[in-house]
Amino acid sequence: MKPVYLVEGLRTPQAKSGTALKEVPVPYLGHGLIRHMMDKFNLPTDEVDEVIVGNTGNPAKYPNVGRVIALEAGLNKKTSGYTVHRNCASGMEALSQAFVKIASGRSDIIFAGGVENMSQMPLLYKKEMTEFFFEMMKAKTPKDKIKVATTFRIPHLSPVIAIEQGLTDPFCGLNMGQTAEVLAREFGISRMEQDEFANESHNRAIKAQEEGRFKDEILPIIGGDKLDDLVSDDIGPRATSTIEKLGKLKPYFEKGTGTVTVGNACPITDGGSMWLMCSEEAVEKYNLKPMAKMVDFHFHGLEPERMGLGPALAMNGVLKRTGMTLADMDLIEINEAFAAQVLACLEVAKDKEAAARWGIDALGEIDRNKLNVNGGAIALGHPVGSTGSRLVVTLAHELKRRGGKYGIASLCIGGGQGGAVIVENLQAGDKA
Repeated sequence: MKPVYLVEGLRTPQAKSGTALKEVPVPYLGHGLIRHMMDKFNLPTDEVDEVIVGNTGNPAKYPNVGRVIALEAGLNKKTSGYTVHRNCASGMEALSQAFVKIASGRSDIIFAGGVENMSQMPLLYKKEMTEFFFEMMKAKTPKDKIKVATTFRIPHLSPVIAIEQGLTDPFCGLNMGQTAEVLAREFGISRMEQDEFANESHNRAIKAQEEGRFKDEILPIIGGDKLDDLVSDDIGPRATSTIEKLGKLKPYFEKGTGTVTVGNACPITDGGSMWLMCSEEAVEKYNLKPMAKMVDFHFHGLEPERMGLGPALAMNGVLKRTGMTLADMDLIEINEAFAAQVLACLEVAKDKEAAARWGIDALGEIDRNKLNVNGGAIALGHPVGSTGSRLVVTLAHELKRRGGKYGIASLCIGGGQGGAVIVENLQAGDKA
């Protein structure tokens, strides 16, 4: 297997659904990132082999958004593009496919990442309304149309919320928040522990913003209600967050007895992220200075109702594949879908008995000073198709900034899976 270089990774700002990026069509959350890197490294438009993009809510207007992004970015028409869907890890799946193609010698230059505009996920008609439209289209005469019209009932207009359906597992019947409640109960994770974790996420993200830590990884984008504003910062982290304020929020997924709230869970978010991934031959040919190497990846399955433990299982898998240990990692990213879910992963990582329940080795206690050091999805948000690649962007930039060598990024995946990627910083001596 040939080495796979992560030349540069960038992302858009991430914005809470319904705010600064709500009017930005999905392809335009990705095409500018590619165009910027093409110009920066002076790459010929006909030398890119492929564009692979993760996306879960592919709009009808933009079928195969990966191909649309490739063309909108000005790449040559011969550059193929496609879209992948692995729920929350769609962006990571895009990276993994690019990794395999470059490592096997099939490709030299690939853009891989993810995009998601959750603001634009549609409301759908119910079955009865869909059938009404269908019958109306079939009706040939005015008499036939009147006959069909008499079958209409006001309840037919009640919408089906696409994003709600997408966040509910069809196998176990639980939505993602309810799976977090399962873990909170089984691991005895209190409401206070979850709120403390959430508050820390906001504090770390605000500090990172104030210190300019996201500056190198974020490419500003045009947004706003009239697409006439320059959006440069994440819209989500709250400087006013306190444990007391979080404690006043009511349980959202299990009324009364639950502990998971909108405050200790990630918000619905819009955003995109992208990596320029190259072979050694391409790096030498274009005199590139890669940020990092992608060492390896691993995906792992488990029961859907406990999908939040996926990161612990996936990290165990990729560490075994590489012969590395958690102690080798200078930084760790675990996507914060829910505070309860991350805290449960920390328990499985350090508890041999808990780890053995899922057939893995205990990884050891995860140092909270290495974990999500610039905050996580509770503050920054979770644009589903993008997060898997966004985590790797943030991880690589922070490794470079700190001069660390290895980092691991992981996330849970709706449907009962986990994904993890290890990266090696190649600019360890060049602190940002």
